[in-house]
Amino acid sequence: MAFVAFLLGLAVGLGLFVVQRLWLNRQYKSLLRTLPDEGLGDSLPALVRLRRAIAIANQHQHNLTEQLLTWQQILQVAPVGYLQVDEENQLLWCNQQARQLLSIQNWEPERSRLLLKVVRSYELDYLIEQTRTNAQPSQREWVFHPAVADAEAMGRVRSLTLRGYSWPLPNGQVGVFLENRQDAVTLIQTRNRWVSDLAHELRTPLTSIRLVAEALQLRLEPPTRTWVERMLGETNRLIKLVQDWLDLISIEADPSKNLSLKVLEVHSLIQTAWQTLEPLARPKQLNFVYSGPTNISLVADESRLMQVFLNLFDNSIRYSGAGETVQVEVKLLPSLENPINLQIDLIDTGPGFPDTDLAYVFDRLYRGEPSRVRNSSIAPEQSEQSRLSTVSNGSGLGLAIVRQIIIAHGGEISAQNHPRTGGAWLKIILPYVKEEDLP
Repeated sequence: MAFVAFLLGLAVGLGLFVVQRLWLNRQYKSLLRTLPDEGLGDSLPALVRLRRAIAIANQHQHNLTEQLLTWQQILQVAPVGYLQVDEENQLLWCNQQARQLLSIQNWEPERSRLLLKVVRSYELDYLIEQTRTNAQPSQREWVFHPAVADAEAMGRVRSLTLRGYSWPLPNGQVGVFLENRQDAVTLIQTRNRWVSDLAHELRTPLTSIRLVAEALQLRLEPPTRTWVERMLGETNRLIKLVQDWLDLISIEADPSKNLSLKVLEVHSLIQTAWQTLEPLARPKQLNFVYSGPTNISLVADESRLMQVFLNLFDNSIRYSGAGETVQVEVKLLPSLENPINLQIDLIDTGPGFPDTDLAYVFDRLYRGEPSRVRNSSIAPEQSEQSRLSTVSNGSGLGLAIVRQIIIAHGGEISAQNHPRTGGAWLKIILPYVKEEDLP
């Protein structure tokens, strides 16, 4: 009887052992499915395969940790700042350069804190939110004013011009590279002051030369008068170059300060600009076509926008062939009923821009291929109208001034070649601001 009980107990124990082993094997296989498949095969026992898979996973984790530390060390010595935030804008990590640029004090990597509590920069916070919302890289430039703890330190702290390049990361995280632009901004300001001082000094002697040339022009007879007329044309071109430099520097220095905003009728402004240059278009028999609403009003600076269209029309007239068309298309975006932006397209049927020039057409004094460079010499037989054309647009700063004026209005301008006409296509986007929307 005792032996029967022993056998029965042994059978129950063996049964429990087999059940437990089956359950453990099932758990091992379940764990193996969560680990990377490294070709362990099915011939080995599940426990052995699990141990090997855990060892491989630990090695992978060790390698990833080493790679992370390596990249962090690289970022620590990088000449640009870098910071990373999580989906709740908690600062996860930043390198030494970012801590210096943003004046981050007493930051601990093990302790996450809200970015705005560490860095009082709403521009940086907006850049991060914009990147996370759009799920696309973005960039932004702003002047950063470091926070100071006391009044004594305020005099020692300098503001910095920063440019941020953001990148969306998994799980709602965002990484931002920070570039210190202060040296470049200071260099540009120094250059502008130098050019501005030089331009102011040149205005007086150039004006004197022009007055002398105009007086001689009335007293001399051909062919001697031809040389004076040529000198007068070049003098006028230099005077315009000086004035364009002064205008460009003035707009760049403080765009909004140099704007005199009022309500404008867009169609009337464009027509007036074309009629001003019509004497230059008439010898080529150019056609002008306006398409779009004729009753759109916009809050902008009338003289500056007039300057924009005079420069653009002047280029189109210069490079268009006889009998061709200059077209302006105006439309409200996204719709006429709910406008947010005003788009103005200026399209001509000229030779267009060379592909190599498209990225540089708005740079100051940039010259493209020789066929698009104005010949500065004035032939003796040149008529007064053609001489006016040469004098009025030879500074090489026209499109640079146009871009700065559009930027000052909060808009943007781009250049490309129109797919239908093959000519130049200048696209202007302006924020649609109405009088009642002004602060």
